[in-house]
Amino acid sequence: MLENPSPNAIPSGAPDQLRLALREQDVILETAGVGIVFIKQRTVIRCNQRFAQIYGHAEASDMLGRTSVSLYPDTESFYSLGKSAFTVMTQGLTYKSEVLMRRIDGSLFWSHLTGKLVNPADTAEGSIWIIDDIHEEKKAQERLQASLAEQNLILDNAMVGIVFLHDRHLTRSNGQFESMLGYAPGELKGFSSRAWYLSEQEWLDAGTRCYAPMAAGKTFEDEMVLRKKDGSPVHCAVNAKAIDPHDLSKGSIWIVLDVNARKKAELALEDARDSLEKLVESRTQELSRTVAELEQRAIEQKAAEAKIQQLAHFDPLTGLPNRLLLKDRCVQALSLADRGQRSVALMFIDLDHFKNINDSLGHHVGDEVLVQLAQRLKANVRDQDTVARFGGDEFILLLPNADMLGAAHVADKLLQSAMKPLHIGQHDLTVTPSIGIAIYPKDGADLDTLYKCADAAMYRAKEEGRNSYRFFTSELQAVSDRTLMLDNALRRALERDQLTLQYQPQIDIKTNRVIGAEALLRWHHPELGPVSPAEFIPIAESNGHILSIGEWVVRTAVNQLALWLKGGMQALTMSVNLSAIQFRHAELPELVSRILSDAGLPPELLELELTEGVAMNNPQKAIAVMDDLHQRGVRLSIDDFGTGYSSLSYLKRFKVYKLKIDQTFVRYITTDPDDKAIVGAIISLASSMGMQTIAEGVETEGQLEFLRSEGCDEVQGYYFSRPLTPSAFESFVSGRCGQSDTSQT
Repeated sequence: MLENPSPNAIPSGAPDQLRLALREQDVILETAGVGIVFIKQRTVIRCNQRFAQIYGHAEASDMLGRTSVSLYPDTESFYSLGKSAFTVMTQGLTYKSEVLMRRIDGSLFWSHLTGKLVNPADTAEGSIWIIDDIHEEKKAQERLQASLAEQNLILDNAMVGIVFLHDRHLTRSNGQFESMLGYAPGELKGFSSRAWYLSEQEWLDAGTRCYAPMAAGKTFEDEMVLRKKDGSPVHCAVNAKAIDPHDLSKGSIWIVLDVNARKKAELALEDARDSLEKLVESRTQELSRTVAELEQRAIEQKAAEAKIQQLAHFDPLTGLPNRLLLKDRCVQALSLADRGQRSVALMFIDLDHFKNINDSLGHHVGDEVLVQLAQRLKANVRDQDTVARFGGDEFILLLPNADMLGAAHVADKLLQSAMKPLHIGQHDLTVTPSIGIAIYPKDGADLDTLYKCADAAMYRAKEEGRNSYRFFTSELQAVSDRTLMLDNALRRALERDQLTLQYQPQIDIKTNRVIGAEALLRWHHPELGPVSPAEFIPIAESNGHILSIGEWVVRTAVNQLALWLKGGMQALTMSVNLSAIQFRHAELPELVSRILSDAGLPPELLELELTEGVAMNNPQKAIAVMDDLHQRGVRLSIDDFGTGYSSLSYLKRFKVYKLKIDQTFVRYITTDPDDKAIVGAIISLASSMGMQTIAEGVETEGQLEFLRSEGCDEVQGYYFSRPLTPSAFESFVSGRCGQSDTSQT
């Protein structure tokens, strides 16, 4: 019937019943919500109005005679559909599919096709097709899937626990929540929320407290002690909200944050307050004992002030006494102490990272910092004490009649005072001091000696974390003597062939293959024996020999890798640490390229490691040097990541491809939740920024498994091997070549 071009083509002699059936057929075709077409010999014989509209025609008659090939995006699409469709339809079956079609204006659209042959035994009799325009539905489905994918990505990578509850049973949660409570992925699905409360009553109380705000459309906020899988408690900050406040049966969403670390900090703060109160009480008693001396000290102070009104005795920036006046005050204080058999404390104060303020904010801001800090120092000492500026960011405090207890009390006060922000223009700055303390007469009998002792103690405070104070000790004297001896010996160590390199293997955590080596500098003195790099490298940096030693290290490591590769060893990367002085040297990029060229080694096989402090000391200059090295093909990595003060705004601009997780975080990752969280965050951060991660100091299988589960890329440590001589490293690599990629060491 579909071959009739129109109702008017019905034979005049046809029975009334037939004519009625044909008219009914026409009505159905023209009112159908889908397109219907009869195709014969790849030509449109007849179609309804909806079919024409779908393809962009105003009338069905416009479609008649069109080739069916023109309905498809291209000839290839037409033949591909025909091949798959007629395989089904010649069996008398109906063919159904979703296909891209082409409108008259050339635009493509998605359609749902249903086709069937008029006579399966003879395809020449044509076929009938039903088409439905599903383009908008298809696009809406794609947008929905994209939105769901984005939501899942956010959920899976959130740094807080996220839980969906229905009837107080978990229907879904992210990995952070499961990890926080010690459960495996998916293990909590279907569990009652009772599982992560310490008791039945706490679970009931939580439900009672949360329903009222959630029913009012508000967020329920609280701090709770939840229960891990192993039964241990964990302090959490909790936010919850109903999916539909008008129908709480639809469930709720809970955001959970581990605040154990904050709780520990709060307890530590309470302890610090108690200690401060005790120190205040001690100071009060000390002041009571010195009241009798105040009148005499006031007379002496007036006499001293009369002598030092000249500008030469005061620092022009801060108004504090200068070196000359301090020397006079010290002579007086030591003389009085000698007659009265009393002690005197001398404090050397140096500001931590003060250079960063001058470099980033300008010297005018740095000067104002010094002025305000000088005022705070004066406000925290007695009238008889002297606060002097020695230049730069160095201050000296002279405390007459002060023993070690009194000096420690003053140092604590100064550290507390320095922690308060300094308001300078639009900046709120915090500058921490490192303090060294020497006591007369134990540590020296004059200003120069006491100054040197306090200076040595101050450097010990910096080495042990900064923002603290240390007293001068006999140990520091021994260290000072040894430093001088090592300084002299180190000047000849390189030319006397006392320096060597050892190589620690770096392992691909997925394949268990050796993929790199870290070159580690060693010094064996013929009389002193092995000297730790932690001891002699700072000396080399201070005496300027680090440049020649550093060049020797890079050249030796590069030449060694070239020898290994020529000997048939598999391709490896060679990691070499750079000191701050090396990195800041203007000729570093040219030097590295020259060394690689001399050895004939591809630049991508050399990896230069920088610490966070080196990179962040002058970020803009660091970026320029990194860009230069990167353009030369040399790889860069950040060593000891997480121990410094990285800025993400700069990190994303650094041309680095790898972050090294410091061994201080790796050491306790199997037992310390904070270290687990830090390591997981570093790996996640690196992955999100397209960087690799390598963990150092891996010593146990448990550490290795945790790093593998978190997605760390590479590892090194005693679990695999200690640093090796070149020949021992060759044997190690050769011995592992026969192992399976998935085998364990």
